Amino acid sequence: MRRVALVTGVTGQDGAYLSKLLLEKDYTVYGLVRRSTRYALANLDYLGVTSDLDLIEGDLGDEASLINVVRRTHPNEVYNLAAQSFVGSSWDQPILTTDVDAMGTLRLLEAVRHFAPQARFYQASTSEMFGNSHENGLQTEETPFHPRSPYAIAKLYAYWIVNNYRDSYGMFCVNGILFNHESPIRGPEFVTRKISRSVAQIKLGLSQRLGLGNLHSRRDWGFAGDYVEAMRLMLQQDAPENFIISTGETHSVRDFVQAAFEHVGIPDWEARVYIDPAFRRPAELFCLQGSSRKAREKLGWQPRVRFRELVAMMVDADLQRLRQGAA
Repeated sequence: MRRVALVTGVTGQDGAYLSKLLLEKDYTVYGLVRRSTRYALANLDYLGVTSDLDLIEGDLGDEASLINVVRRTHPNEVYNLAAQSFVGSSWDQPILTTDVDAMGTLRLLEAVRHFAPQARFYQASTSEMFGNSHENGLQTEETPFHPRSPYAIAKLYAYWIVNNYRDSYGMFCVNGILFNHESPIRGPEFVTRKISRSVAQIKLGLSQRLGLGNLHSRRDWGFAGDYVEAMRLMLQQDAPENFIISTGETHSVRDFVQAAFEHVGIPDWEARVYIDPAFRRPAELFCLQGSSRKAREKLGWQPRVRFRELVAMMVDADLQRLRQGAA
């Protein structure tokens, strides 16, 4: 029989790439969407999978709707990717962020525990939970957490409640602690997509300058299409464990900007970039660099797309969109 997967956050970057992967693996995929007169299907359309999955209405803020979804779909695997995931907005909307990212995870766990207890549960955790904590420059599964944003704090609650349900109820629950992962369908509010789109606009003469916050922040950037493969692999193991997923390389925002401008043949990029204080965070995160040694050894996973390939992929996609008249 075909395996059944329930994916929350299906219209986001990770949800779209994961749905594509699961469909290629011959899963029946149900994608959870909030009730709306118009669903935001652009990412699913971009990857060409919209017509191949089943959209089902529900809301992480409404436990009754989650119970109905779990009872209707009878999932073998549940991937909780839904979140208010923009760190900057979490200071402006801390209560919403906490309700969706923390309590929403608990509501979904409860629905699964009561109505699909044999289902395997994946929780999208984040490297932001580490804050500036590290061991010899790297974050591992044993590195202490020190979250520095309402988003990271809410995600840390979700991380621990998943561990607790695994320990208390014997559920197959795992946390994937994913470091920054990007793609051509990354939301335009994220700094990487802001850079790729702005550089494309400047190349085409549609804009002149790019405003950013901290150019010196360093991140461990990978490709979302690679990272969703690790999500699925975590749920195929004999026993549930938490894993860090990362490239192990770190690059600054400045490196990303330079690579993007160089890709389109603009050498004098520094004259086109200015620092906008509006983009600075109340609490800065200086460097994230993850060790995915455990995932490489136990899951057999490794990233394939390198940093400059990722930057080029994103810039090229935005150039194509703009030439076709898309926003």
